Amino acid sequence: MSVNAIRDDEKSVSVGKIKTLLRLFRYLLTYKKEIILVLLIMACTVTITLVNPLIVEHAIDVNIANKDTKSLLQLGIIAVIINTILILLVKLRMYIMAKISNNVLLTVRQDLYTHIQKLSFGFFDSRPTGKILARIIGDVNSLKDVLSNSVTTLIPDFITICAVVAIMMLKNFRLALAAMISLPLLIICMWLIQVYSHMRWRIHRKKSSNLNAFIHEDLSGIRIVQSFTAEGETAAAFDDLLAEHRDSFVKAVRLSDAFGPVIDFCWGLGMVSLYFVGVKMTGNQSVPVGTLIAFGTYISMFWRPIMNLSNFYNQLITNISGAERIFEIMDTKPEIEDGDKVVELPEINGEVIFNEVSFAYDKDTQVLKDVSFHIKPGETIALVGPTGAGKTTIVNLISRFYDVQSGDIYIDNYNIKNVSIESLRQQMGIMTQDNFLFSGTIKDNLRYGKLDATDEEIIAAAKAVNAHDFIIKLEKGYDTELKERGSGLSAGQKQLLAFARTMVSMPKILILDEATSSIDTHTELLVQQGIETLLKGRTSFVIAHRLSTIQKADRIFVIDDQGIKEQGTSQELLALKGMYYDLYMAQFKNL
Repeated sequence: MSVNAIRDDEKSVSVGKIKTLLRLFRYLLTYKKEIILVLLIMACTVTITLVNPLIVEHAIDVNIANKDTKSLLQLGIIAVIINTILILLVKLRMYIMAKISNNVLLTVRQDLYTHIQKLSFGFFDSRPTGKILARIIGDVNSLKDVLSNSVTTLIPDFITICAVVAIMMLKNFRLALAAMISLPLLIICMWLIQVYSHMRWRIHRKKSSNLNAFIHEDLSGIRIVQSFTAEGETAAAFDDLLAEHRDSFVKAVRLSDAFGPVIDFCWGLGMVSLYFVGVKMTGNQSVPVGTLIAFGTYISMFWRPIMNLSNFYNQLITNISGAERIFEIMDTKPEIEDGDKVVELPEINGEVIFNEVSFAYDKDTQVLKDVSFHIKPGETIALVGPTGAGKTTIVNLISRFYDVQSGDIYIDNYNIKNVSIESLRQQMGIMTQDNFLFSGTIKDNLRYGKLDATDEEIIAAAKAVNAHDFIIKLEKGYDTELKERGSGLSAGQKQLLAFARTMVSMPKILILDEATSSIDTHTELLVQQGIETLLKGRTSFVIAHRLSTIQKADRIFVIDDQGIKEQGTSQELLALKGMYYDLYMAQFKNL
């Protein structure tokens, strides 16, 4: 797969086009009845199309030759009626297939999105968000024409070609062979084009993904871009990526567009061959004029489906890379998932045990080694230490966002690997320094912690963390619409809402990861009472660089060098005059 870099093309595994196509077509099986109806409609339209040249042949060689005006008029009326039916059936077919295609795209996108939500943090750590969005939106959209034309083009046009060949062979095999003399040339050219075209379209998909990732990152960090007046640099980078995207598209399209001229050449060669042989035979009076005209129509009916099939094949080559990228994500296994015999974790008291736990993000980066501790229900544990020491890793392991390499983690004597992930995380409340707020009302955001929470529960939670006062001062109070990521609110206000959201969920284990780092001193004083309310009666892990916020913790763990170097209360650790003492004195010596 890809690496976490915008300019790097995503690595892809080559999968057979037929295998990918068959997997995509399985989605159509949900609509068997509708597709059968479409096929019946196509059978009618193909039949009418095949009959039209026979009507023309009969009109010329029989009705006109015999000057039978009445029969000619009747034949004309029949032709008008069946071709009107043809037009109506084509419209109905287009409507049904459009509906099926859109529903399939909806299902594919939903399946892809649902699967992505189950993937582990490692998946998201390894690639920019924009590259994931490119697959959910752009790659899925690229499949629409393939799905629709697979039924309306592939099957009926193949049947049409077979029927036309059979009719021409039965009527005059010499003219039939003359008409199809250029078919081997067409097959060779199409095979050569598709081999190189597919490779070029795969490259174009990767360049599109790179461009999408850059735009997403640039717009997400627009405040930083403008703060550093880096608009010129980002514009130059955008131009480079846009040029790569354009050039890859031009190269791919240039080759794909070769399909049309090749078919036109083969078609023209077939027509020349047909009329050359036909004129020779007509001169010998072995071929009636009506038959020759009918053959001219049939050769058009022979090459037109081939043109349609080649266009479909071109679409397939163009867009199958999108399907490959979609299924590549769907085939990615979550690093963290429920085992076969997991049980639901019952309501817990909050006891947490680490038993010789070791963890590394990769082979070269050992973060924790043989870490053991025992947390009693209701204890508040503070984690301090230098950046990168493993504080956040410990709380991520408790929530099972990552799995340990060795050792075991128990919650109320349940090994967390033996309980369902959902039942585990439902009993945890996690707050970070960058708490995400969704577009929607404040009430909707607070209810996110507990979807069935009442208005009274929401207001009570907001009051508990001192968020209620600023909420009611807003224009619409709890019904105020928030912009993306809570834009328009101060960092402190967003943090207070995050506290209230966590309070609504009433977690049994609470994790605060630098949760007050973005709150100013005044707001911090307001929220301290709310935090104490939040911590009361539940096991809590508090990661903080501000040592003033953890003085009341039951125990403080000093994390460094792959493990716990010191532990105890603040007073006990100060008496040791070790790492905690040094951190404490560094923060408070000037106060």
